[in-house]
Amino acid sequence: QVQLVESGGGPVQAGGSLRLACAASGGTFSSYTMGWFRQAPGKEREFVAVISRIGGSTSYADSVKGRFTISRDNAKNTVYLQMNNLKPEDTAVYYCAADRLYGTKGSRYDYWGQGTQVTVSS
Repeated sequence: QVQLVESGGGPVQAGGSLRLACAASGGTFSSYTMGWFRQAPGKEREFVAVISRIGGSTSYADSVKGRFTISRDNAKNTVYLQMNNLKPEDTAVYYCAADRLYGTKGSRYDYWGQGTQVTVSS
């Protein structure tokens, strides 16, 4: 059983940056693909970014491409999401998730964190 704990969210002005972190425990971190998803009020959860088990492959939603960067440190059992040039439409609860297979569909992910709120003001 993998436990995931996100941190790093908070309020930020448009154009600013935040770095989210997700610490994993209870499993072999390097065995899991790690993804970031987000859910805004009244909207469905959406894919943000994914990174393969050793970090060799990444994918991003079109809405964040060029602004967000996903990375991982397997020695620290942590995945990161660097978010630059934030926009009000990035406001959401951000979740990290783990799965043994590489993919962008949230329904395939087995383990989820509790989420961290990101609020971008204009």
